[in-house]
Amino acid sequence: MLAFFKRWIKAIAYPLYEKRLSQTVKHLSMPKHVGVILDGNRRWAKSSGVNTEGGHSAGARKIDDLLTWCDEYGIEHVTLWMLSTDNFSRDESELSSLLRIVTEAIEHLADSWRLHFVGSLEVLPIWMRDRLTNAIKQSTQNSSGPLVNVAIGYGGRQEISDAVRALLKEHDAQGRSLSDVADLLTPDHISEHMYTKGQPDPDLIIRTSGEQRLSGFLLWQSAHSEYYFCEAFWPDFRRIDFLRAVRAFALRSRRFGS
Repeated sequence: MLAFFKRWIKAIAYPLYEKRLSQTVKHLSMPKHVGVILDGNRRWAKSSGVNTEGGHSAGARKIDDLLTWCDEYGIEHVTLWMLSTDNFSRDESELSSLLRIVTEAIEHLADSWRLHFVGSLEVLPIWMRDRLTNAIKQSTQNSSGPLVNVAIGYGGRQEISDAVRALLKEHDAQGRSLSDVADLLTPDHISEHMYTKGQPDPDLIIRTSGEQRLSGFLLWQSAHSEYYFCEAFWPDFRRIDFLRAVRAFALRSRRFGS
């Protein structure tokens, strides 16, 4: 009886709280770029009594909700960390299903959202590389909503090394020596070769599942980002959790090192 009463109270209270929170957030300053570490699929699966593949599938289905909320509040750029370079060390059976689920998720998202690939295509299987490339190309016909960076085969250190490599090759093609490049090099030059070049750095980075670390996500771009760590596993991430994150961002005083 007590458990039923608690569920009844929750069913009434949460919608009212969400409505009030939504009204509050509408009057606050929104981030222009939000990065999200989609963490906790496997632990959600274990706690829910389903297999690992079911956890990854549930996480993939949640992405549309997040992007809809971002669109509702005028967030212009979203970066989703969907597959890290470290994920390739998982056992073959899990990795195979994970690659398939990520690929199908991107193909689904391409029907509604503008997508931009963030990561290293070279680490992906050829079949996946081809399908992702086609889906992202197709997504360019979508003209509304946030630009969605899909971080797949992504590692922060790899991104920085790729940027420096591209910069050096560019200057080498122009006939400059390493000494010349060293004299000219600035952080802005490196930023111009990052995967997210031309986009604003993330204002807010959200990580689900209770873990409080970046794990290499947007290492270069997050120098002045605000962080929000949410206890919910990614498949359980709710609109209330999203609203709490952007409210926390808006209420912080950003000093940018000053």
